[in-house]
Amino acid sequence: MTLTETPVGYEHGTVAEAMTPGVITCPPETPLRAVAQTMAHHRVHSIVVHESGGDDPWAVISDLDLITGALSGFDETTAGAAAASPPLTVAPLESLANAGQLMRENATSHLLVVDEHHGRPVGILSTLDLAHAIASDTPRNGRR
Repeated sequence: MTLTETPVGYEHGTVAEAMTPGVITCPPETPLRAVAQTMAHHRVHSIVVHESGGDDPWAVISDLDLITGALSGFDETTAGAAAASPPLTVAPLESLANAGQLMRENATSHLLVVDEHHGRPVGILSTLDLAHAIASDTPRNGRR
C-alpha cells in the first residue's frame, strides 16, 4: 500500500501495510560500534542479528539496545551480547492492534515480521510504524 491509496488505519490495518520491508543483518560477533555505524548509515532503528550459516535470526538489536550495551563498554560489546533475546515475531497478515498489544506486553519497540510459509524475515514493524498508522490513520512503509 502506498500513501496515496485508501487509508486502512491502526484498528483495521495489517502488519504488512505498516511494516518496513526487508531487513539489515549482522553476525553476533559484530562490534557494537559497527552496529551503530550501520544503523546511522542506513537510518534505521534496528538490525537483525543472524548467525552465519544458520536459518533462524538470533535476535533484533535496537537503538535502545545500543544505549544499554554502551553502558557496559561500547568497544568491548558485540551485537550478540547487546541483543537481549530471540526476536518476537509476527505474521504479515496479523492486525496492527494485535501487534501493538504484543509490543506492549513484551516491552519491545520492534517485531520481526516473518513469512508464515517460509519462516523467513520479510520486514520489521516498529513502534514508529504504529505511531504513524495511529496518527495519520494510514499505514506506511517507513523506518525500522
